Formats: sequence, structure tokens, C-alpha cells
Amino acid sequence: MRRGSLAETIPASVEEAAAATETEAKTDQLITEFSFVLPRGYVDGTGTVHREGTMRLATARDELIPLRDDRVRENSAYLTVVLLARVITRIGTITDIHTGIVENLFAADLAFLQDLYRRVNTEGHTRAAVTCPSCSQRFAVDVSGGRLGE
Repeated sequence: MRRGSLAETIPASVEEAAAATETEAKTDQLITEFSFVLPRGYVDGTGTVHREGTMRLATARDELIPLRDDRVRENSAYLTVVLLARVITRIGTITDIHTGIVENLFAADLAFLQDLYRRVNTEGHTRAAVTCPSCSQRFAVDVSGGRLGE
């Protein structure tokens, strides 16, 4: 299993980001697990804050199983909680990720994980093309985490 890392070099341009994705496809290496850093962090029962974690690619089964969950049938918004609990493999030292943990995330962290899920499962990477508002230069940034303001 190959993991994407926060330490990987971020491509200098949108073109390089696309080329990196093409190179990955040509070498038959698929990144299936992505590291992230939560903006706020999960606070466990002892008060410890857990920010670094990993999320794996979702399977068809991951997206189908929650549809049979009674909590999802009663409240469709709960789908996000069940789905994230299935694909997040670790938050800090916690490896038993379940809906109770996802329910207790701060709203900013939940929104971050929803966006990360969408990016890795539709685009296959955590890079986003952006344009500098000052000089209009286009480049790619890794949105999987880091310290606030970076």
C-alpha cells in the first residue's frame, strides 16, 4: 500500500501536478492511503488532542453499506458520519475509528474531512490548483493539512 505524505514535494505548477498524476498512472502505483492534519483536532476522553491521521480510498462497498444503516435512513445527513468512520484509518494514536469519534469532531474538522474525502475519491490526490491573487501565477498546493495559515 503506497501512502501520500505531507512531506512529499508539492508540484510547482498545475502542469507538474497533472504530470505527477500521469506518471503515477503509468507506473501502476496507486496511492490508496492519504495522510492529513486536522485543523482543530479530535479531543479524546483524557483531553489529548489528536490531529494527524490517515484516510484510505473508499470502495463501492464503503458507499453502499451506510445506505442500509437505520441512522442514515432516519437522517440522510448522518451518511457523512458513517462513511467517514469507514474510511478513516487513524486519528492520532486512535486506530479504532467509529461513528462516535466522527460525531465528536469539531465542525471545522468534519468539513475538512468531507472535502478531503471528495478530493481523494474523485480526483485521486490531495492537490488543488490555485492562482496567486497578487501575481496571477498558477500553482498547486497540497490541501491535506499542515499548520493553520500555511
